[in-house]
This record gives sequence, C-alpha cells and structure tokens, in this order.
Amino acid sequence: MHPPALRMGQRKPLEGRALLPFIVTGAQVQGQVGGSVLLVAERPPGFQIREAIWRSLWPSEELLATFFRGSLETLYHSRFLGRAQLHSNLSLELRPLESGDSGNFSVLLVDKEGRAWTQTLQLKVYGAVPRPVVQVFIAVSGDAQPPKTCQVFLSCWAPNISDITYSWRREGTIDLDIKPGGLFMDGQVLSVSLGPGDKGVAYSCIVSNPVSWDSATVTPWESCHHQAAPGMASYKDVLLVVVPVLLLVILAGLSAWHWGPCSGKKKKDVGAGEVAPETENPLV
Repeated sequence: MHPPALRMGQRKPLEGRALLPFIVTGAQVQGQVGGSVLLVAERPPGFQIREAIWRSLWPSEELLATFFRGSLETLYHSRFLGRAQLHSNLSLELRPLESGDSGNFSVLLVDKEGRAWTQTLQLKVYGAVPRPVVQVFIAVSGDAQPPKTCQVFLSCWAPNISDITYSWRREGTIDLDIKPGGLFMDGQVLSVSLGPGDKGVAYSCIVSNPVSWDSATVTPWESCHHQAAPGMASYKDVLLVVVPVLLLVILAGLSAWHWGPCSGKKKKDVGAGEVAPETENPLV
C-alpha cells in the first residue's frame, strides 16, 4: 500500500511510479503586441515547491527564469532578457510583448520530496486590429430589382492583419444580427437592398481578433444618388475609369505592333538605295 504522500489532490500516480513527473499540456494564453501576459504556474493541492524552472521550448529552447533555495532569478541570456519577471507565486510575466514572442513554454516544479510537475503552455501574440476601410458599391439596376430600391454591396477590409474575423451590424434597430445569406467572402462583403425608408440606416463593419477589435460605419443610401461620402464608390464610377484606361492600353499595343514592322521595312529599302549608287560609280 502506498503512503498518502504519493497522492496529489485528485491525481494519482501509477503503481510503483511515484517519482515520475506529472505533465499538463494544452493550456493556451493570448497576448497583444505592446502589452503583457502572465504565464501561471499551476500546482496540485499540497504540492510544496522546492525548485522551479521556466523555459521557452519553441521556436528556440532557452532558459528564462528559475527558483532555487528561495531565490528568484531571471537574468538569463534569452530573447526575453529584461522583459521577464518571476513573481513570488512563480508565475512568469512577459512584457512588453513582441510579435515574435509566440511559442511554447514550460515550467518544471519540484517539491520537497523530489516529485516533479511539468506544465506546458502555448502563447499566441496578436497585433492590435486597425480601423477597417468600408466601401459602398452600387449594383446595376435591372428588371428584377423592385422600383425605388437600391442594391448595394458593402466591402470591408483591414490592412496588414491576419487571424481576424468580420461581422456586420445594422445600426438603429433592435435586431443587430445580419442574415448569413447576404454575406460573402467570409463576411467581408455584405449585400443589402435599400428602400426610401432606409435613408438614415447605417451599417457597421466590426473587425476583431482574440485580443482587440475596431469598427467603421457607413450610410449606404447616400451613395445610391451619387452623393458618395469619402470611402464610397459605385460600379458605374469604376467602369468610367477602367474602360478608358483599357482602351488606351489596347490602342497603344496595336500601334506598336503596326509601326514596328513597317519602320523596319523602310529602313531596309533606304539602305538598299544607298548601296546602288556606290556600285555604279566605277562604271562612270
């Protein structure tokens, strides 16, 4: 029969393996660039810590902090030198966070009886979400479109950011949710049909990641009557710019193709005309 000291709370080691380390994995921690994060060293009930070792496992294995004989130490040469602080409860604080700090970390705890407890954590550092840019595009009117209505496409985009989600909100109504049927490109584009009663209705695009969010709001009815505010455009306006540019490119290509061979032929004829008189000079 094993002595009671071999039990740690609700966790019981295997028979005859009391000194093997206990390992806890899968914990995830999230932080924001420029902020701070606390990596908590959890322990079983009644586990009296004698030593503790914090390490970075990936992308490179580095020693970050230790606790030994009552002394806390963090002055180890690593990419976290000067940014790591080991608290009295043996939790490790990292600040300020950088985009390259994402990775895996582990803490090894050893109690007074020599038993080990290892915990692995995964840190993911995100950048702050910038304010998105929303553009309004007007669909071309057709017979299938009801009279006095305006079909618009709202396009939302956040520059230089990854791991984000897009969502839309109709302002000024009780039901703020947007029906999925009007969403395209993973929520970046929203299609809505507006009528005269929607003149003052605004739509907001919310861009978010696990640590931050931002939004931008537009009133699309204004652009239905060519009163576009900054950041709005229509398909007709886009065509008025794109079509002339394409025509100029095509004309320039045809001109280069036509005049290239002709100019070469003329130069060849002139060269032949200049050689003939020189061959006739000895006969004079």
